[in-house]
Amino acid sequence: MTPDFDRFDAAIAEARSSTDVWKALEDLARAVIGHELFTVMTVDMKENVARRAYSDHPAEYPTSGTKPITPNAWFDIVHGERRSFIANTIEDIAKLFPDHELIASMGLGSVWNLPVVLGGELVATINMLDEPHHYGADAVTKALPLLSVPAKLCCALALQFDSAVKKPD
Repeated sequence: MTPDFDRFDAAIAEARSSTDVWKALEDLARAVIGHELFTVMTVDMKENVARRAYSDHPAEYPTSGTKPITPNAWFDIVHGERRSFIANTIEDIAKLFPDHELIASMGLGSVWNLPVVLGGELVATINMLDEPHHYGADAVTKALPLLSVPAKLCCALALQFDSAVKKPD
């Protein structure tokens, strides 16, 4: 698919909530590289927790609660090196993701976690999952420059929307 940046631009311009922003990024990511599951995890390194801020499969991956950040090989790549994490088989996913059985039950077998860094800090990961071997090196290399800046924009906007909701009048 060819990404429609005009459509993304229009969706961002009309966004009224963080959900609208994430939906715009989800649609862009589908056009750029494709996915069967799309989630966004925000990261709070001060509290050492991650929270699912968006999910296109809320029954399986709801947007409630937090989970502790666990230092492991994934953390070293995504947080320490600020690089994408890619796994293209369920066996590789199972090494680091405790929900690998749910992932496999959904027919998924590859993952691309795109780190989003703002102000020098990891603030979120954009998580895309699809069938095994979907996120090959060539595909991700082509998709990364098309999604990196939009992901940063969406994170900044979502943080703005979410902080406005939390502020007392």
